[in-house]
Amino acid sequence: MTTRSCPCGLPASYDECCGRFHSGGAAAPTAEALMRSRYSAFVKRDPAYLLRTWHPRTRPARLDLDPGMRWTGLEILATTDGSAFHTTGTVTFRASYREGSLHERSRFERVDGAWVYVDGEFLN
Repeated sequence: MTTRSCPCGLPASYDECCGRFHSGGAAAPTAEALMRSRYSAFVKRDPAYLLRTWHPRTRPARLDLDPGMRWTGLEILATTDGSAFHTTGTVTFRASYREGSLHERSRFERVDGAWVYVDGEFLN
Protein backbone atom coordinates (compact mmCIF):
# COMPACT_ATOMS: atom_id res chain seq x y z
CA MET A 1 0.00 0.00 0.00
CA THR A 2 1.41 3.38 -0.95
CA THR A 3 0.65 6.52 1.01
CA ARG A 4 -1.64 7.61 -1.82
CA SER A 5 -3.62 4.37 -2.15
CA CYS A 6 -6.69 3.55 -0.13
CA PRO A 7 -6.16 1.43 3.01
CA CYS A 8 -8.82 -1.03 1.75
CA GLY A 9 -6.35 -2.38 -0.82
CA LEU A 10 -7.95 -1.11 -4.01
CA PRO A 11 -5.66 0.89 -6.32
CA ALA A 12 -7.62 4.16 -6.10
CA SER A 13 -6.65 6.99 -3.78
CA TYR A 14 -8.34 7.20 -0.38
CA ASP A 15 -10.39 10.25 -1.46
CA GLU A 16 -11.62 8.50 -4.62
CA CYS A 17 -12.30 5.23 -2.81
CA CYS A 18 -13.36 4.92 0.84
CA GLY A 19 -12.85 8.59 1.71
CA ARG A 20 -15.97 9.59 -0.23
CA PHE A 21 -18.02 7.15 1.88
CA HIS A 22 -16.45 8.37 5.13
CA SER A 23 -17.22 12.00 4.28
CA GLY A 24 -20.83 11.21 3.37
CA GLY A 25 -20.30 12.19 -0.26
CA ALA A 26 -21.51 8.77 -1.43
CA ALA A 27 -22.91 5.54 -0.01
CA ALA A 28 -21.22 2.17 -0.46
CA PRO A 29 -23.04 0.48 -3.38
CA THR A 30 -22.32 -3.11 -2.30
CA ALA A 31 -21.72 -5.08 0.88
CA GLU A 32 -18.08 -5.57 -0.16
CA ALA A 33 -17.60 -1.83 -0.69
CA LEU A 34 -19.05 -1.21 2.76
CA MET A 35 -16.74 -3.86 4.25
CA ARG A 36 -13.74 -2.21 2.62
CA SER A 37 -14.82 1.24 3.81
CA ARG A 38 -15.32 -0.02 7.36
CA TYR A 39 -11.83 -1.54 7.34
CA SER A 40 -10.48 1.81 6.14
CA ALA A 41 -12.42 3.52 8.95
CA PHE A 42 -10.63 1.29 11.46
CA VAL A 43 -7.30 2.22 9.85
CA LYS A 44 -8.20 5.93 9.90
CA ARG A 45 -9.72 5.65 13.41
CA ASP A 46 -13.16 6.94 12.40
CA PRO A 47 -15.61 5.54 14.98
CA ALA A 48 -18.40 7.88 13.81
CA TYR A 49 -18.44 6.22 10.38
CA LEU A 50 -18.31 2.76 11.91
CA LEU A 51 -21.31 3.50 14.14
CA ARG A 52 -23.21 5.18 11.28
CA THR A 53 -22.80 2.06 9.11
CA TRP A 54 -23.73 -0.43 11.86
CA HIS A 55 -27.24 -1.89 11.86
CA PRO A 56 -29.40 -0.11 14.48
CA ARG A 57 -30.41 -3.50 15.91
CA THR A 58 -26.81 -4.54 16.71
CA ARG A 59 -24.96 -1.22 16.96
CA PRO A 60 -23.17 -0.58 20.27
CA ALA A 61 -23.85 2.65 22.13
CA ARG A 62 -20.22 3.70 21.65
CA LEU A 63 -17.06 2.43 20.08
CA ASP A 64 -13.60 2.92 21.54
CA LEU A 65 -10.83 2.14 19.07
CA ASP A 66 -7.45 0.98 20.34
CA PRO A 67 -4.96 3.75 19.47
CA GLY A 68 -2.13 1.18 19.45
CA MET A 69 -3.73 -1.06 16.82
CA ARG A 70 -1.90 -0.93 13.48
CA TRP A 71 -3.87 -2.50 10.64
CA THR A 72 -1.63 -3.64 7.79
CA GLY A 73 -3.87 -5.10 5.09
CA LEU A 74 -7.23 -6.43 3.98
CA GLU A 75 -7.89 -9.53 1.91
CA ILE A 76 -11.42 -10.28 0.68
CA LEU A 77 -11.76 -14.06 0.56
CA ALA A 78 -15.39 -14.50 -0.52
CA THR A 79 -18.66 -12.65 -1.01
CA THR A 80 -22.23 -13.89 -1.16
CA ASP A 81 -24.94 -11.66 -2.60
CA GLY A 82 -24.58 -8.06 -1.41
CA SER A 83 -25.04 -6.33 -4.78
CA ALA A 84 -27.51 -3.61 -5.74
CA PHE A 85 -30.00 -6.43 -6.47
CA HIS A 86 -29.86 -7.95 -2.97
CA THR A 87 -31.09 -7.03 0.50
CA THR A 88 -28.50 -9.11 2.37
CA GLY A 89 -24.96 -10.24 1.79
CA THR A 90 -21.87 -11.68 3.43
CA VAL A 91 -18.20 -10.85 3.08
CA THR A 92 -15.50 -13.21 4.31
CA PHE A 93 -12.21 -11.43 4.87
CA ARG A 94 -8.86 -11.47 6.60
CA ALA A 95 -7.69 -8.20 8.13
CA SER A 96 -4.05 -8.21 9.14
CA TYR A 97 -2.50 -6.21 11.91
CA ARG A 98 1.05 -5.96 13.23
CA GLU A 99 1.02 -9.15 15.28
CA GLY A 100 -1.68 -11.26 13.69
CA SER A 101 -4.89 -11.27 11.71
CA LEU A 102 -8.64 -11.31 12.10
CA HIS A 103 -10.59 -13.78 9.94
CA GLU A 104 -14.33 -13.07 9.85
CA ARG A 105 -17.49 -13.65 7.87
CA SER A 106 -19.53 -10.45 8.19
CA ARG A 107 -23.25 -10.14 7.53
CA PHE A 108 -24.74 -7.05 5.91
CA GLU A 109 -28.27 -5.84 5.25
CA ARG A 110 -29.79 -2.92 3.43
CA VAL A 111 -31.68 -0.49 5.67
CA ASP A 112 -33.55 2.30 3.89
CA GLY A 113 -31.53 1.48 0.77
CA ALA A 114 -28.11 1.72 2.45
CA TRP A 115 -25.80 -1.18 3.28
CA VAL A 116 -25.06 -1.64 6.99
CA TYR A 117 -22.98 -4.10 8.99
CA VAL A 118 -25.09 -6.50 11.08
CA ASP A 119 -22.60 -8.79 12.78
CA GLY A 120 -19.76 -11.18 12.15
CA GLU A 121 -18.59 -14.69 12.88
CA PHE A 122 -14.93 -15.20 13.70
CA LEU A 123 -13.33 -17.98 11.68
CA ASN A 124 -10.12 -19.93 12.25
